[in-house]
Formats: sequence, C-alpha cells, structure tokens
Amino acid sequence: MNIIAVILTVIVAIEHLYILWMEMFAWETAGKKTFGASMPHDLFKPTKSLAANQGLYNGFLVAGLVWSFLISDPEWAVNVRLFFLGCVAVAGIFGTLTASKIIFIIQAVPALLAMLFVIISK
Repeated sequence: MNIIAVILTVIVAIEHLYILWMEMFAWETAGKKTFGASMPHDLFKPTKSLAANQGLYNGFLVAGLVWSFLISDPEWAVNVRLFFLGCVAVAGIFGTLTASKIIFIIQAVPALLAMLFVIISK
C-alpha cells in the first residue's frame, strides 16, 4: 500500500509541477490550449500575471509534497504529506464548484486517492 501512496503522491506533485509551468511560463500557449474553450482568447495576455500568481501557489504545493519525502520522522512525513494533499483536494473541490466540473476528476480525485492510500499505509 505504501508504494501506491508514494506513486499517487508523486503523480499529484508532477501534475502540479506541470500546472506551475503552464500558468507561470506558458499561459499564452499551453494555457490557451487547455482553457481556450472556456475563456476568450483575448483575455490570456491581460491575465498572464494572474495566472503566474496561481502557478506560484501550485509550486508551493509541489514543494510541500516533495518536502514530505525528505522528512526523516515517519509521523511528521505523513502529516505533512496529508496536509499538502488536503490542500490540493480542497483546491480541486473549490475549482469544481466555481470553474469546471472536470477539475474534480483532474485535481481532486488524484489527491483524495493519494490521501486514502497514505492513511491506509500508516
């Protein structure tokens, strides 16, 4: 079970690393491909700094998840991992309620599954 928990946590971290890159550095290219159907194309340039800010927050989530693998105390490592996975899950649920239902599948479900397996493997 621990291997599944680690794999799912790494997947969540990689997903948010991609989101960081897209929102901070590729908002007008990859961001447009991702969100182009739900957002007018002329809004990407004026919202570039807002997207970069969101990307930075995704970077903090990645940093927390990576940090959880570097903590030597197993109890603290689990607590930190669950905290940051919980942050991802809450962000995914909020995004589902305010932006798009697909965010639940893309963001919240992987985080919730990772949390479940982290808890089971304790």
